[in-house]
Amino acid sequence: MAEGSAAVHAGSRPRLRWILLGGACLFGIILVTGTLTRLHERRNLHATNVAALVPSVNIAHPGGHAVDTLVLPGILQAWYSAPVYARTNGYLRQWYVDIGQKVEAGQLLAEIDTPDVDLQLAGARAALGTRTAQRDLARITSRRWDRLNAQNAVSQQETDERRGNLAASEATRHEAAAEVERLETLSAFKRIIAPFAGVVTSRATDIGALIVAGTAASQPLFTVSDVTRLRLYVRVPQAYAARMHEGFVVHFTVPDYRNRQFEAHLLHSSDAVDSQSGTMLVQLVYDNGENLLKPGAYAQIAFTFHGPGPQAPAAVRIPASSLLFRRDGTTVALVDAHDHVRIRPVSILIDFGTELEVTGLAPQDRIITNPPDDIGDGDPVRPRESGHGA
Repeated sequence: MAEGSAAVHAGSRPRLRWILLGGACLFGIILVTGTLTRLHERRNLHATNVAALVPSVNIAHPGGHAVDTLVLPGILQAWYSAPVYARTNGYLRQWYVDIGQKVEAGQLLAEIDTPDVDLQLAGARAALGTRTAQRDLARITSRRWDRLNAQNAVSQQETDERRGNLAASEATRHEAAAEVERLETLSAFKRIIAPFAGVVTSRATDIGALIVAGTAASQPLFTVSDVTRLRLYVRVPQAYAARMHEGFVVHFTVPDYRNRQFEAHLLHSSDAVDSQSGTMLVQLVYDNGENLLKPGAYAQIAFTFHGPGPQAPAAVRIPASSLLFRRDGTTVALVDAHDHVRIRPVSILIDFGTELEVTGLAPQDRIITNPPDDIGDGDPVRPRESGHGA
């Protein structure tokens, strides 16, 4: 019995060692697995934290090359427009035309009653008659004394005095005649006439109204406008100034006829850029034969360009929110192929409000639409497509 128990006890020792060895191995595997899992989780957490530090940005591509249509506001003006003032004082006797009526050149618009001028003219004519009589008497006397002087009946001094009286009388008569002509001209201004053919666009007087001429407070009695053709003035940005030339055809619209386009052509330009606005004044002309459009009306003019202008830089449109204003000037933030920021300077050509036309970019560039103020060159970012900039 003792020998059997010893044999059983001796056989159980190796089995126990194997059990202990297996348990140790299992514990080691569990320990290593747990350690590796924690290391992997720590690495993932670090990567997540690092990724969280990289900001996400919305990017957009510039809207290709800028469109070739430039729309600008303008004002229609009459080809000729003349305010008609009174040149003599008095009271309005009668007016013959009203606003909207067509008139011919020289047509009577109104008449002024001028009793003061009429009396002055009558007095001046009477004075001219007196000066004429005095001149005639001085002429007869001078001739008579010339004959007496030839007979040595009077002295030369007396003869010269009579000749001087004749010259003075002649000068006095010329003065009186000039006064009569002045008053006759002033009296002729009683008739207010149209300076040219056109339309009466304003009337600022009525029968019996006091007319005071030649003062700073004088108001025009009528305004006559020639509307057979209309001038259209518009200020063009300097970037397009070189593309303006005589005969350039444009189309425009007015609020009166929303669904209709009108055609005008460029007549002249100021050929100078205003230093304050950076624009050049351009004058267009429209043939208003149908008499549809009115002077003073607002218009939207569309300049359509075919091909780039001379030495015109490549321009694209970008969102206005993508601009960065730095010490070095106006810039935008781009995202390169490795998702890092690159700051690039741009030049603004035209401000359309929510969009800008700029140079210095290409359609394939990726621009950050709303970059933070502290973004710097080389910063990593996570780009997200948000559409096109134009």
